Amino acid sequence: MPQHARSPRVCPNCDGFATVAITTGTRHVNGTRTTVPIDCPACHGTGATRPTHPREAARV
Repeated sequence: MPQHARSPRVCPNCDGFATVAITTGTRHVNGTRTTVPIDCPACHGTGATRPTHPREAARV
């Protein structure tokens, strides 16, 4: 019988998209845009959250 792995809880603030690239509006000499990578402040760039309920924390 196959084993099912639990998937981590997706961060509700970023919906799992933990890092985004924001353009600054300026361009490099070769024409590409300058981007700044920003991590989600809630999950710190992991895309998942820790369980908050003590019973769920015991299962992880």
